[in-house]
Amino acid sequence: MTSATRIGDRIRVPRSAVSVGVARRDITPPTGIRAKNWGPADWERSEGAHRPFTLTAFALIGDDDRPRVLLAADGTWWRRVADERGVRTAILDGLALDADQLLVSLSHTHAGAVLCAADAHLPGGELIPGYLDALTAAGVAAGREALAAARPGLVEWTTGRCALAAERELDLDGRALVGFNPAGAADDTVTIGRISVDGVVCATLVNYACHPTTLAWQNREVSPDYVGAMREVVEGATGAPCLFVQGASGELAPREQYTGEVAVADRHGRSLGHAVLAAIDAMPAPGEELTLDGVVESGAPLAVWAGRPVAGSSVTASSGVASSPAAPPAVSATAAAILSGVELPLRDLPTLDELAEEWADIDPRSRDERLGRARNLREDYIDGPTVAHPVWVWRFGDAVFVAHPGEAYSRLQTALRERFPGIPIVVMNLTNGPGFVYLPTTEAYARGAYQAWQTPLAPGALDLLIDHAAERVAAVLAAPPASSPASTPTPTPTNTQGEA
Repeated sequence: MTSATRIGDRIRVPRSAVSVGVARRDITPPTGIRAKNWGPADWERSEGAHRPFTLTAFALIGDDDRPRVLLAADGTWWRRVADERGVRTAILDGLALDADQLLVSLSHTHAGAVLCAADAHLPGGELIPGYLDALTAAGVAAGREALAAARPGLVEWTTGRCALAAERELDLDGRALVGFNPAGAADDTVTIGRISVDGVVCATLVNYACHPTTLAWQNREVSPDYVGAMREVVEGATGAPCLFVQGASGELAPREQYTGEVAVADRHGRSLGHAVLAAIDAMPAPGEELTLDGVVESGAPLAVWAGRPVAGSSVTASSGVASSPAAPPAVSATAAAILSGVELPLRDLPTLDELAEEWADIDPRSRDERLGRARNLREDYIDGPTVAHPVWVWRFGDAVFVAHPGEAYSRLQTALRERFPGIPIVVMNLTNGPGFVYLPTTEAYARGAYQAWQTPLAPGALDLLIDHAAERVAAVLAAPPASSPASTPTPTPTNTQGEA
């Protein structure tokens, strides 16, 4: 605080004043479905479920009266464009939404069902087409229920810290490995949206960047990995659904991973869940802000801050004291959305035959897994020297959602937060499609990281994505309220050249 602080000043809570609705469906894959996601696995069919899989629909309606639906689903990753496109198109049709109004976000558990109908001829694959149909039906049903249940409410934003995520860029004897690097630094930010109606919490949104790779080839059960126990902790305390969306986690994962022990995944989930609750419990009650009530004379003069109901807050570029009694903040219900594509360059790609020759000396199971992924990544996505990578940007009040289908390194989210300080930005990997590809840093290409040689994209693609997303974030923040022809004051990027 500064010497300008006055009685009645408030500490701003970023808010989105929107109509909100939440609904959930169980999407636990059937026992026996194909769940071989690791090269060393000597099994192919799941033998049970560690924890339930869920799909949670979050409907938001702002001042433009165009509903938007976020579907947060426990799932692995899309392997082919046709499967993702088929599921999302059917959900769009079922909900009567346009392409910019729907986000289907996968948690990216590596212990889930294979989402690839082309694998129907493999053991357990015969269950995949039916599961994709069930996933579609769950998305439509939950989306409709959430839209029907939408009521005026608030999404209040805060951040926490969790040490679960670690950098997984380890160099050992001159070889680039995918595993915990004790010398690396990781983004530990948890972005949290507390969703309430009439002062009662009805859901929690958690955005965190960490690969769900605790459980690996030794585990034969499908599992949401750490996300399942995280949900249990948060929902047990709040009494309301918790939906998880994966952040920009291309190089982030738990320190302890690649195990078959589900207790480790549960321990990881509890660590994230308690970090979420710690951040929420530090917030004022829904609809309130800390207000300087006055001074009480004791052994020392005591400044008394207390939670007091307020209208909300409008978008600003900085946090701190939000207002004085003479200028109370206004609730921001401004909504805007942009669906765009950024042209990303491709690197010189070896043919599949050349890859097979390069990997001739590794375990045949692992070689087949690598070749299958390379084939699927190229089909219906690569056509020419560049690819159009889609980006969805939503604004609701004070907050912005940035979503794309790839696996960007965490620099995407850290750069956007640096350019737009004080703005809650939910950055989502593995959302919609096409483009299920890694977007590594230029440093990752230089060290020969797995993510760099696996992706078809050339160095610099992440830089282009960051700049493109920043331009779209600035555009939605400049959008005027639907009821006003004038633009509202908004922050502008602090850096528009390269990566922050």
